Amino acid sequence: MENLLSLSFDYLSSFDGVKIRKGLRQLEGLLAQICLSRTTTAAERRRSMAVDGVAKSSPKDLASLSDDPAFREFFKLQEGFEWNVSIRLISCLERLLGKGSNGQNDLLLVSTLDLLRGVLLIHPPSRSLFAREIYMNLLLDLLDPSSCPAVQSSAVLTLVTALLEQPSITRCFENLDGLLTVTSLFKNRGTSREVKLKLVEFLYFYLMPETPYAGRDAADAPAGLQRNPSKASKMGSGGRERREGEEGTRTTNEKQSLLGRYLNNVEDLVEDLKESAPFGANFG
Repeated sequence: MENLLSLSFDYLSSFDGVKIRKGLRQLEGLLAQICLSRTTTAAERRRSMAVDGVAKSSPKDLASLSDDPAFREFFKLQEGFEWNVSIRLISCLERLLGKGSNGQNDLLLVSTLDLLRGVLLIHPPSRSLFAREIYMNLLLDLLDPSSCPAVQSSAVLTLVTALLEQPSITRCFENLDGLLTVTSLFKNRGTSREVKLKLVEFLYFYLMPETPYAGRDAADAPAGLQRNPSKASKMGSGGRERREGEEGTRTTNEKQSLLGRYLNNVEDLVEDLKESAPFGANFG
């Protein structure tokens, strides 16, 4: 696996768009082998080909994924700097962003962001990278009004993934005027309807009660991304209990007040959120 990662990293470090695309595809192929299971029996293959004539792979069950040797090897490699995929993808984003906006470059930006989201979901500790201002600023730069709508939409989704169950990263986002960036793009007349819808969804997500990642919050992550199991045991109850000054979480009311500095009628968003209670969120 190290050889595959090394080869893809070499391509990602290039300034040549063709090589970058090849590196992204190699990583996609590796992750597909880890996360997808191919149909095995003849009956399953026939059923998978019934729709469009192509045999499809299905996602592995999450419970079984953690016991998969390939996944465990990949996860272990992500704990160190040398083989961490997220770091390489972020560096690739920096180079692509410096090349300006054009059709091919925008496609590479979207592909890189899509792959980064996947890695952040299967290796949550890598989200700790966005507790660093330089990396959070990179995501916010992608939300510039001059970016193409596809890049903006993908950047919003990546921002959600980075903030998921990470209160300390959410505080970094707030400290860097992330709310101003998001609301300014939302209020910009040139912003497409699709992007505005993504931004509204982001605001709903932002206002939800905060739940720190049970394994480790970003504040506990050292530079090398090594795990610290003792932190997880101290969080108790899935890390859901708020401890003032220790976990650094904010309530929905506190975040409503912050968002209200940049956007009107935030209380309507909160009321909608409380009525729908997505994912069983408790606003009590």
